[in-house]
Amino acid sequence: MGEENMRKRNGETNRERDEQSIQSKESKTMNLQKEVGLISGICVIVGTVIGSGIFISPKSVLANVGAVGPCLIIWAACGILSTLGALCFAELGTMITKSGGEYPYLMEAFGPIPAYLFSWTSLLVIKPSSFAIICLSFAEYASAPFYSGCDPPVVVIKCLAAAAIVIITTVNSLSVKLGSYVQNFFTAAKMIIVIIIIVSGIVLLAKGKTENFKNSFNDAKISAGSISLAFYNGLWAYDGWNQLNYITEELKNPYRNLPLSIIIGIPLVSVCYVLINISYFTIMTSTELLQSQAVAVTFGDRVLYPASWIVPLFVAFSTIGAANGTCFTAGRLVYVAGREGHMLKVLSYISVKRFTPAPAIIFYGAIAIIYIIPGDINTLINYFSFAVWIFYGLTVFALIVMRFTRKELKRPIKIPIVIPVLVTIVSILLVLAPIISEPEWAYLYCVLFILGGLIFYVLFIHFKFNWAQKISRPITMYLQMLLEVVPPEKVPE
Repeated sequence: MGEENMRKRNGETNRERDEQSIQSKESKTMNLQKEVGLISGICVIVGTVIGSGIFISPKSVLANVGAVGPCLIIWAACGILSTLGALCFAELGTMITKSGGEYPYLMEAFGPIPAYLFSWTSLLVIKPSSFAIICLSFAEYASAPFYSGCDPPVVVIKCLAAAAIVIITTVNSLSVKLGSYVQNFFTAAKMIIVIIIIVSGIVLLAKGKTENFKNSFNDAKISAGSISLAFYNGLWAYDGWNQLNYITEELKNPYRNLPLSIIIGIPLVSVCYVLINISYFTIMTSTELLQSQAVAVTFGDRVLYPASWIVPLFVAFSTIGAANGTCFTAGRLVYVAGREGHMLKVLSYISVKRFTPAPAIIFYGAIAIIYIIPGDINTLINYFSFAVWIFYGLTVFALIVMRFTRKELKRPIKIPIVIPVLVTIVSILLVLAPIISEPEWAYLYCVLFILGGLIFYVLFIHFKFNWAQKISRPITMYLQMLLEVVPPEKVPE
């Protein structure tokens, strides 16, 4: 009898262990996993914002305002505007804890049409063109040491940029942790070059090299048009301040880590940018900076020689880190749009083994490679800010609207209403200023492309034509088997 009782007890114990092991295996639901902590969150912001912009934009900002003093003020003002915008996004991100950045906020405030137009513009223009431009910048800096005295061949730059996109897309498709580890590494690497430039500038200032800052407001070109265009170039360097809102569902403790990452990350970037520009002006006059083909490389040649090769190497690290951060976050926008039925459903599917939105990331990388093929992709930079600030302003305005229409929503962070009002007004000015000061057909084409998304919305989302579903169903099934992906499980409310 004693042996039988022991067997029964052992059998019950084994069953309990089996049940526990089954529960532990099933604990990971088929959704994006919360694997991004505070440090990784700060690194996503810093790593995505500090990319190619700070090594390209100083020349453009100075060209628009014409003097050192207004140039430094513009850089500081861009940092303040980015911080205020990020605080608005912190309230939105803790109020609506869904990935996808602006998409879920526009959906909650205004309904599906503005949200669809945002995803349409972002997926096909804003995000992939930004990804492509950053990778092209990486390719130029990475190939420069091998072609001293001449420009690298265009084919080499494009092939290297395409290779960078493929590698970054693969890394982010394989693992969330791997993607965040890569981001952390390149963020550390880019901070090295930032610190080198800043410390070099401070040392030279301490030695009394301040002649370039005398009469710093002479020859300034102050007008609404010039200031707005200078802001456009400065804000291009700051773009990425909202990236953490694209991966809210993957943040550990988002109510704490989202606002903390923003409050630490954006001011850190702002201080670095102003100090880097001060370092540039310590070495170069306004005329010399405007004549420089690559400001950071010129700085390195004058300060770090014979170790000036460090600059293009670490600038390449900086740009590849920004590209990785952009891919890591933008893939989630495609994922959310697919989950809401605004894009192909397969784009919302999640890898069974990796728990990553692999189809969305691969789609995003493919579109970015298409943007590399045209010869003159740099023209997209001029209209990038125009398109993106339409939706930044609309999203911040959504925060104001939901203060009155969605009072029942829990708000762990509640910023003063004056901040979103101010950001909305500035966004309107940024969108209208280039149209008024330098009207071009391209701005009209940009608006028409955004509104053109309504045609696809009416046909495929509103009326849901059956023939489109019949065509996409076998493609979806094939991609499911090829990529080993399944639809996400619904998160219980």
